Amino acid sequence: NATLELARFDDDIDRSRYVGINASDINFTAGRYFNSGEQPPFPVGFEAVGEIVVVGSKCRGNHKVGNHVVFMQNGSFAEYVAVPENMVFPIPSCNPEYIPFLVSGLTASISLDELGNLKAGETVLITAAAGGTGQLAVRIHEVQLAKAAGCHIIGTCSNDNKAKFLKSIGCDRPVNYKTEDLDKVLKKEYPKGVDVVYESIGGEMFNTCLENLAIKGRLIVIGYISGYQTARGVAKSKTILIPPRLLGKSACVTAFLLLHFTNLYGKHFKKLATMYGRGEIKSFVDLGQTTRYNKGLQSIPEAIDYMYSGKNIGKIIVEIPHQTSSKL
Repeated sequence: NATLELARFDDDIDRSRYVGINASDINFTAGRYFNSGEQPPFPVGFEAVGEIVVVGSKCRGNHKVGNHVVFMQNGSFAEYVAVPENMVFPIPSCNPEYIPFLVSGLTASISLDELGNLKAGETVLITAAAGGTGQLAVRIHEVQLAKAAGCHIIGTCSNDNKAKFLKSIGCDRPVNYKTEDLDKVLKKEYPKGVDVVYESIGGEMFNTCLENLAIKGRLIVIGYISGYQTARGVAKSKTILIPPRLLGKSACVTAFLLLHFTNLYGKHFKKLATMYGRGEIKSFVDLGQTTRYNKGLQSIPEAIDYMYSGKNIGKIIVEIPHQTSSKL
């Protein structure tokens, strides 16, 4: 049967209890991450919390049936998922608050270490720092991790409530871009420019960030969410000449896509989970308590719509109740 066939390989079979919603879910379903012309149907979803129900016969780790785990695997929007053992990480309990340390937390942690080269006292600008369209948890972790590194943090957001939230997690200068002009704020309050930018908006926001880089500044692109819902996937913006702006400041623009750093997942998840256990960073989740989406796989489209409404404060998570009629 399918269980035995999968168990011959280096996979665990995990039962999902909670799945995470990401802005890139619609990029995946639109085929923007494919290079080989894949056609539907294909599995979707990137991350989940659950428990192991089958351990593959060639698995070499210490995984046991019944262990609580988090895992990352395409196709996580399912009741049961076959997952390579190196993408399965143990946790002490089946707690959805560990999900933000997967796609979102790993993006923040690895990009900070590998590309940010943060130094104490530097100024860091984080766009969409309090939510926007689904990248909230990434920004939360970037704010907290950059603050732990001794940096001054600027974070953009879309309303005063989110500005207060940013203050509460350590952001030194929240900027509500609906009421303040970010370019004017940066030029007036940070005339020497910004040392590191974590940019996820794209379009005109990217241009503003580029214009306000400091000497030897680093602009890291981790998304371009302003265009995800468009037909082309990219928002329109004016064209600016990038090379002269970089050369004049010995600055650089680089990009980060999490799937190119799979060898670092385990190390960084363990670091984040340990910091969470010690109370050094917090996890914020939104299980749809105040919205129309509820539980079950059928709620995922509504959860994605809610994410793009920009109303959430916390990683959006859908609970997958166990159905006694479900079979492997």
